[in-house]
Amino acid sequence: MSLTSLTALELGAKIRSGEAGVEEAVRDALAQIEQKEPDIHSFVTVDAQGALQRAREVQKKISAGELKGPLAGVPAAVKDNLCTKGLRTTCSSKMLSGFVPCYTAEAVLRLERAGAVVIGKTNMDEFAMGSTTETSYYGPTKNPWNTAHVPGGSSGGSCAAVAAEECTYALGSDTGGSIRQPGAFCGVAGFKPTYGTVSRYGLVAYASSLDQIGPAAKTVSDCAAVLEVISGHDEKDSTSLQRNDTDFTSALQEDVRGMKIGIPADYLGEGLDADVRAAVWQAADVLRADGAVVEEFSLSLAEYAVPAYYVIACAEASSNLERFDGIKYGFRAPQYEGLHDMYKKSRSQGFGAEVKRRIMLGSFVLSSGYYDAYYLKALRTKALIKKAFDRAFAAYDLILGPVSPVTAPEIGKSLSDPVQMYLQDIYTVAVNLAGLPAASVPAGLDKNGLPAGVQLIGDCFQEKKIIRAACALERAYGYRPCPYARQKGALEK
Repeated sequence: MSLTSLTALELGAKIRSGEAGVEEAVRDALAQIEQKEPDIHSFVTVDAQGALQRAREVQKKISAGELKGPLAGVPAAVKDNLCTKGLRTTCSSKMLSGFVPCYTAEAVLRLERAGAVVIGKTNMDEFAMGSTTETSYYGPTKNPWNTAHVPGGSSGGSCAAVAAEECTYALGSDTGGSIRQPGAFCGVAGFKPTYGTVSRYGLVAYASSLDQIGPAAKTVSDCAAVLEVISGHDEKDSTSLQRNDTDFTSALQEDVRGMKIGIPADYLGEGLDADVRAAVWQAADVLRADGAVVEEFSLSLAEYAVPAYYVIACAEASSNLERFDGIKYGFRAPQYEGLHDMYKKSRSQGFGAEVKRRIMLGSFVLSSGYYDAYYLKALRTKALIKKAFDRAFAAYDLILGPVSPVTAPEIGKSLSDPVQMYLQDIYTVAVNLAGLPAASVPAGLDKNGLPAGVQLIGDCFQEKKIIRAACALERAYGYRPCPYARQKGALEK
């Protein structure tokens, strides 16, 4: 049995006890990658030599008693929009295909200080713009449960790598559901913390007011352990928060007795797949049986979340991606006449279709004459959505709902209609607009054997409540991702 079939905490415990070595764990992960990458394509870059060298260094520190944390020596993967010194960071774009950063993202540094071994950079939608990991310049990632289907996005490579057991956990970024949605599609746990909990320093920006780094892992316990390591104030990030409650693993042993959980009726209407709806109601039954009060309520404004999100996100993207002009770094067109022609050709050839679509939309809503009509209205809507959540959390500890209206669609179907792809984000984007924490939890399989996930949303700084409820679901389902063995989920029972 490969060591990568263990959870991160299980593998960390074996390494600390001496039952397994760090280099052995890394070699197992690299063997899994070699075997499964031709089918899955989770990675853009695999740093085998660097990971093995790092493994030997970490092993020495563990043996000397310098590293004692639960994740020391455990192999991890990192989404390819997180900068890594000396290891290329491409954002899955031709524009950055040869870019090698001179510094490492703060979240990755914190993992490395805890003894993590980064084995590679995972595939993603180009510049995190997409919901399927099909817009990558390097080709699509495929869902380990069924390679004819997408893994979700934009952190599809990270979630697919965990589901395919190519690594035990991975970092992703979540701008509008980009960890939670692929987590649900791939049958793994995904966690988006409160905005500002994890430093964004070194994360290549898509929409700065919405982006947040978080973990994808086999279990909620693993997510909590990773989140505890990467959280904390960072003076290099002006949006980073001072928090003294980031001991997230302390919530793992608690239950949901006495908690009040609301299910928005707005989330259960037309367009929701029957199997996903069944997963939500089964999760509600589990939480009730564990001592929580669960009831429906009206959240309101849900239908405005998607248009407000895409106006704001695209406006910020058009600004953030101005820097990629072919001058200082990144792709430069080989033939051009003059400076402006170089800009035009470099950006036209360096960016993919979806990135160009969002840049143009963002430039339009920020332009003179349309700024008030679109961008300012979107900001006002964002404030109203936050107030709607504030009212909900005055009555409920958590909100339970679906992650996506459907389970993983087939490859090629979503990109044919971008608007329909955007509408699939209806249950996730409001969380980012309000800066809230949320997690996706595996909740069984649909009629086609694909994972169905549910989402738990908490008020700002209430990650521990989410962890408590997510662990209750995990205990009830007894569920771990193992697509090649086709383990049974709750919906198949």
